[in-house]
Amino acid sequence: MIFRQMKNVDTAFRYIRTFSGCVIGGVVLLAGFIAWKSYRLASETQQKIYVLGNGKALEAFAADRRDNIPVEARDHIKTFHQLFFTLSPDEKAIAATISKSLYLADESAKAAYDNLKESNYFSNLISGNVSQAVRVDSVYVDINQYPYYFKCHATEIITRTSSVVTRSLVTEGYLRNVSRSDNNSHGMLIERWETLENKDLTIQRR
Repeated sequence: MIFRQMKNVDTAFRYIRTFSGCVIGGVVLLAGFIAWKSYRLASETQQKIYVLGNGKALEAFAADRRDNIPVEARDHIKTFHQLFFTLSPDEKAIAATISKSLYLADESAKAAYDNLKESNYFSNLISGNVSQAVRVDSVYVDINQYPYYFKCHATEIITRTSSVVTRSLVTEGYLRNVSRSDNNSHGMLIERWETLENKDLTIQRR
């Protein structure tokens, strides 16, 4: 009788031990699955960016910066040239746009600005009520070398009282990475910038 009771207790103990092991194993597997699912969800969430536009949250996706370098580089170069070469016959307006452009380039752009200033280019532009605009036609960027070499082809339109002059503008330089800021949203800096060509194409009388 005692032996039978001990056998029943031993059987019950093995049953409980097996059942407990199954429960613990199930809990471990469930916890592992939840942890994996949470990690995957967190990774997917980090790839999403929401941009506020016109009062609406628009979903965008994060990507490796190298994938965006050509796009960001071209836009950086285009923005710089538009700021540097788009001029109104107003001293404050010129100072404002040139100041913004100089955040996007190194001392080579500052040297070009100083040369134009010393030659009275801006003074003549203001006194003659001349306005100048630029249209960037194409930008080539070589991302296979660093700093990234670029060449920019643009068209300048200079409007004077008596004529409208269309000029061909070709520049080149290099781009290197810097920290992003409010003044430099692309996090790039133009260096060793120089003008290769700046010549008249047409002159239209007004």
